[in-house]
This record gives sequence, C-alpha cells and structure tokens, in this order.
Amino acid sequence: MVLEGSPEAVSSQSLDLRRSCAKGSRIFPSAGEGSLLSKEAVKYGELIVLGGAGEYNGSLASGDKGRRRSRIALFKRPKANGVKPDVIHHISTPLISKALSNKGQHSISYTLSRSHSVIVEYTHDCDTDMFQIGRSTENMIDFVVTDTAPGGSCTSEGQSAQSTISRYACRVICERNPPYTARIYAAGFDSSRNIFLGERAAKWRTPDGLMDGLTTNGVLVMHPTGGFSEDSAPGVWREISVCGNVYALRDSRSAQQRGKLVQSESNVLQDGSLIDLCGATLLWRTTAGLLLTPTLKQLEALRQETNAARPQCPVGFNTLAFPSLAQQGVVDKQQPWVYVNCGHVHGYHNWGFRKEKGGLERECPMCRRAGPYVPLWLGCEAGLYLDAGRPTHAFCPCGHVCSQKTVQYWAQIPLPHGTHAFHAACPFCGTWLTGERGFVRLIFQGPVD
Repeated sequence: MVLEGSPEAVSSQSLDLRRSCAKGSRIFPSAGEGSLLSKEAVKYGELIVLGGAGEYNGSLASGDKGRRRSRIALFKRPKANGVKPDVIHHISTPLISKALSNKGQHSISYTLSRSHSVIVEYTHDCDTDMFQIGRSTENMIDFVVTDTAPGGSCTSEGQSAQSTISRYACRVICERNPPYTARIYAAGFDSSRNIFLGERAAKWRTPDGLMDGLTTNGVLVMHPTGGFSEDSAPGVWREISVCGNVYALRDSRSAQQRGKLVQSESNVLQDGSLIDLCGATLLWRTTAGLLLTPTLKQLEALRQETNAARPQCPVGFNTLAFPSLAQQGVVDKQQPWVYVNCGHVHGYHNWGFRKEKGGLERECPMCRRAGPYVPLWLGCEAGLYLDAGRPTHAFCPCGHVCSQKTVQYWAQIPLPHGTHAFHAACPFCGTWLTGERGFVRLIFQGPVD
C-alpha cells in the first residue's frame, strides 16, 4: 500500500519559507495551504499533534517555536539522509561501547545478556529521506513533541524529564521517488547515531536470523479502514517495532513480552494514520488528502457566514458572533455559549447553577436539562477536518465546533491513554469526550426581527 497521489509542486512566495526549506523538514502555516514553496519542493505529507493546540487550537498554547510546534510538513531533502541495514556483528557486551565509538555510521545495538550483544550497522540509502520525532531538542530530531494531557495542556520544556515520550521516539522513512511511500519505525537514532536496546528491552531474533525489538513504552499505529473520509471506520491499534514490523499490542504498554506478529499489515502510513508515542498522538496526512481539507480562508468564510445569520441568545436577545480565528482563547462578549447536554446556544449569563451538582452544572432555560455550560470555539486546525461543511456540531464537553462529519469521525476513534486504556477525545484540544455520542448538534436561535 502506498501514499495516495503525488506530492504537489508549489510556487515560492516567501524568503523565510525558502530558508526553512533548506533544512529538510519544513513547516506550513496551514494544512491544505501548501502552495508556498519552490517548484522543486516535493511534499511527502504532514504530521499534526492531536490536542497539541490546547485552548489555542491551530498552534501550541505556548506558541509554535522552531521544531517544537503543533504541525510539521515533511519535504524531500536536498540530499538523501536515509539509512538501511547492512552488516551484523556479534560481540562481547563489555566491548559494545568501544565498538560503537569507533563507528561513524548509524547502528542499532541489542544487548542479549551481560556477555553477548548484537550490533546491526546501517549504511546510507540514497533512495530515502529520514525524519526523526521525539522529546529531545537535539539537532537530529526534526519534530520535537511533548506530552499532551487531556484538555490540551502541553508540558513545558522544563517538565520534559517527567515525560513518557521517548527522547528518540520514532522515525519516518520516505521514499524519494514516486509514489513517495512513507513508513514508520519505532525509535530514533541519538547524537551518536545509535539506537540502544538494553538487556531489559523487548527484543528477539527473527526467523531469518536478524534482530528486532520494541521501545520501552512502544510506538502504536492505527490505520483507519477506508482512509480519512466520512466513510472510514476505526482500524485496530498495532505496535511498530524498531525494524518496522507490525505486532498486536502487548498486555500493557511496557510489558517485555511482545504481541503476535501481524503479517497482513504493514508500517506504510496512509492518509489518516494515527501514531501514538505514549503521551502524544500524531495524525499523518498525505499531500493528496490535504488537498481535500478546508483552508483557513474557507474556515474564516464559514465563520463569517455563521455570524451573518445573526444568531441570538434566546433569553437576552443579544446577537452572538464567533470571534476571529486569530482571537482564539480570549472569550469575547458576543461569544456563543452552549449547554452541552442539549445543544441550545446562548450568550453568557451568570445564573442557572445546580447546587446539587456542586455548582459545576447549569440548567438550560429552554429545556431545563442540566449539564456543563461552555463557550464555543471554532476548530482552527484544518488538517483535522474531513470536509468543509458548516460548523453545526460541537464536541462535548469542550465546545470545539466543526462540521457534522468531522465530529462523527473523531467521536468513534479510541485514542490510547496510559498503559492500556483508550478514550475518544476532541482532536483540537485533547479533552476526553463525554455523553452518549461525544458531540452535540448546535441549536441556534435566529434573529427575532
């Protein structure tokens, strides 16, 4: 299975963007708006952090800075940097550090016992580009990712020591020639160009005499059935090994016993594939898939169209309006609010608290149903949308608004949490979904005049 379509050729409009192109891993201001670079640029796809935008969906709450951001676009590098397995060495474990220090090329070392280790040397592959993802801020990491807690709050760099995401979590290998297939592998190479699997790590010898293994907390992948579309359904979560083989999940996230090999599936990324790093989940979008997503201009047009209908608070009769996409995170006086259990949209009011609920729920004045009462925010990360439909539904209980097809899709996706739990979550902020469906249809009151 290969990536759908061929990457787009794009025109140059910005000197700053041209400078970022030379670094190999390049960043676009918006998913679906990729026509900003030189004609020679070949785009493999984009990685988007689910919930990584927090309350300020569309960028990290602390701001997109360098290689730490909510989304990154992977482009064909000026020069190939991919690697592939080459030579296998069996050596004495006490000599492993000396063996590695004498080598200039990439390698993966497997410690089988205190006296025996296996080193697999990797050689340069002129046909592939390699992109590395992890918590480390070292230069060999192309995309720096930190933990995303439910609710979208990302840990700061000062708290990264408590992260469950590996410093060198995984690597994506993209073929430099059509159809530009992208593959995911567990673990990334460190500053010494080595991947080290210690004595306690899950590792084994394959039937063909090679070595393979799993990282401590694992790299999980889920390929949706039917692609990233309204007709797709959740796939099955699998674990990817260091060599890119596919296995059933372990009993717990860090168990030493691997799952069963799944030979019918591969590590080829598809449009809509999810990659979980035990602390953050990434969405892979192909170039062809991104062409079908709305642009920020389209989202802004939908916002203006909704506001032009002049929705009103059914109690205060004041006109409601979604704030501009640039003002996300700051509640406006015209901000629409919703009772998430019924969907009735109001302006803000400071009454209706239910004392028996500890003051955390309010009673809707229209239908008397009690529940959370939250401000509504338009989802700004265009790459998470399935279509450019009208913003008619909201996730519960966070209040992020998007199209009906988009909420229906994400509400059925179980995302990994902890060692063996799964929860559906809002893709814009990471909040766990509640209620029977995880979303609600918004009920607006039109103008009375």
